[in-house]
Amino acid sequence: MTAACTVCELHAESTFRVEGMDCREEVALLERRFKNLTGLEDFAADLMGQRLHVKYDAAKLSASTIVDAVADTGMRAWLEHEEPVVGTERQARVRQALVWTSGIALAAGLALEAIGAPAPASIALFVVSLAAGVGVTIRKAWSALRVGSLDINVLMTIAAAGAAVIGQWSEAATVVFLFAVAQALEVRTLERARAAIRALMDLTPTEALVRDAAGERRVEVDDIAVGALIVVRPGEKIPLDGDVVAGHTEVNQAPVTGESLPVEKAPGDGVFAGTINGHGAIDVRVTRLRRDTTLARIIHLVERAQAQRAPSQALVERFARVYTPAVIVLAIAVAVVPPLAWHLPWHAWVYRALVLLVVSCPCALVISTPVSVVAALAGAARKGVLIKGGAHLERISRVRCVAFDKTGTLTRGRPEVVDVVALNRGGRASDVVGLAASVEQRSTHPIAQAIVDHAAAANIRPAAADGVVALAGRGTEGSVDGRQIVLGNHRLFEERRLCSPPMHERVAEMNASGRTAVLVAHDAQPIGIIAVADRSRETSEAAIAMLRRQGIASIAMLTGDGRGTAAAIAAELGVDEVRAELLPEDKVAAIAELKAKYGAVAMVGDGVNDAPALALADVGIAMGAAGSDVALETADVALMSDDLLRIPYTFRLSRATVRNIKMNLAISVVMKAAFVVAAVAGAATLWMAVLADTGASVIVIANALRLLRAD
Repeated sequence: MTAACTVCELHAESTFRVEGMDCREEVALLERRFKNLTGLEDFAADLMGQRLHVKYDAAKLSASTIVDAVADTGMRAWLEHEEPVVGTERQARVRQALVWTSGIALAAGLALEAIGAPAPASIALFVVSLAAGVGVTIRKAWSALRVGSLDINVLMTIAAAGAAVIGQWSEAATVVFLFAVAQALEVRTLERARAAIRALMDLTPTEALVRDAAGERRVEVDDIAVGALIVVRPGEKIPLDGDVVAGHTEVNQAPVTGESLPVEKAPGDGVFAGTINGHGAIDVRVTRLRRDTTLARIIHLVERAQAQRAPSQALVERFARVYTPAVIVLAIAVAVVPPLAWHLPWHAWVYRALVLLVVSCPCALVISTPVSVVAALAGAARKGVLIKGGAHLERISRVRCVAFDKTGTLTRGRPEVVDVVALNRGGRASDVVGLAASVEQRSTHPIAQAIVDHAAAANIRPAAADGVVALAGRGTEGSVDGRQIVLGNHRLFEERRLCSPPMHERVAEMNASGRTAVLVAHDAQPIGIIAVADRSRETSEAAIAMLRRQGIASIAMLTGDGRGTAAAIAAELGVDEVRAELLPEDKVAAIAELKAKYGAVAMVGDGVNDAPALALADVGIAMGAAGSDVALETADVALMSDDLLRIPYTFRLSRATVRNIKMNLAISVVMKAAFVVAAVAGAATLWMAVLADTGASVIVIANALRLLRAD
């Protein structure tokens, strides 16, 4: 609901927790009640999170007035940062006791009826059952009527009262009791879905061991400032984001990134709040407050995502607004027309109309979509996939083409030495690497770092080099043990006339296979070639194969690299379309062409360099978002780790969610339609209608919860 926005004297935003908001009907009550609140700008109800986010003019509207308005609907609200309203648990126990009383009295009344006891005795027990079970329903019905709404509680009250008026006391008591039980069961089942979100919030400890000049002491996490030093012992959860300053360990990052294997951590490495320390104690310098940690942002984005309505949810709600009044009109017609037009018995047709009223509530229909979406979002978040809302989740299922950035997405994003060729007869590859590393060991160029790292991995110790000079765009030269060493690209060796026909052939072969050739010369004599390449990720080929099996029509690769390198990687991974030497604006044009050709397109990139293409794609998927604020905020889907296998999982989950929604809608519609027909035909009783209505809600919730475990 959005009110007409005016210029605020004092703009304010508040989030309230709402007790009793368990169905879309309650949200509709709030919309009706809030419609005429002076100073209200906008509000959003999060049904699954039982939260209410309100924007208002604090000069005209106060938080207490908002709380009172919620109370008018029969629910209770309090500001999220305040203590919960006192008495909630006690009231729940009282309601439970009343339901038990209603059930026992109903069972006793039915038993007296069965043994032929006098009618007043059984009727008295049915009245006790009614009185014990109908209290909450009547209170909610009155709240709905006060704001001009006809919800399930109003319909159930009318049905029970009507049954009593026509002398069906056992039916009236049975309806009230079954409705109370079914409502309790529905709330309990719905609570399981909410627990999935709360489980994310419980990942971080509330205290941390802080070390400072005064020694070590336990401190509330909320009181720890950026820059503080915390100690994380083996097996403990890491309380805040930070950088390791001392100690070595492995960390289970699955709660944040979904990675299945622990990640080694050493001084200089970052760690996330909520992850689990392994065997070693580490000292961590805090880099983010609790409210700003990666996990806190994930939780915030998941909550914001679940509050957004998916397209199918909005469609169902529009249908429900027409459906309920139509069935009520039909119920009135069923009660009145046959007795007046054909002189049929009033008693029978009024009873059928009451049954029809009970089945008219579309609660199961309305909740079928949001509960599926929330279960999927929560399940995905636990596996390190952050989906920004139901609209994106549904849109993924329609994608026909997936476009990947190459560097850092399909490949690791850093060059590595993949081959070393010694050119001199009797020469050794280790000598070529050692001399190259000697000259490059102080360079920060990625290719130089790759050579130095390769030397270290091979236990080759580079000698000291003198007079090292970087040759811009060509290579490096320097002196090792008094001998001149030159290494660089093909162009440099051509200019210095150090190249030979065999070297030409070798370099051409390497370029054709997507490798970069670094040539090495010793005292003006070529001694070797070092082949450097950006390797594909271990999971790239498997991920692409899975996507193809899932029905993706085309896999494209968009890259700024040269055509030879791009073609080599594409051939290795089985990519269908390759577009190389692209600038950022060229990638945008490529996405537009793919959309025109295939329809819905997903773009997978790093969330920063590929931002324009990610924005234009129907679904933008950012890799490795756990360390990137930009990726977390801008992508439609954020993979918290660099595991490409999470992409096929996301597509499977999306399609499973859409199937689940369709199944839930089918269950709801079929059950409603069947009981509408049965009610008009006189084949359904009131208690059967209650079971059909609330039973459908429980079924669709339980069905949706399967998505929490989807793989």
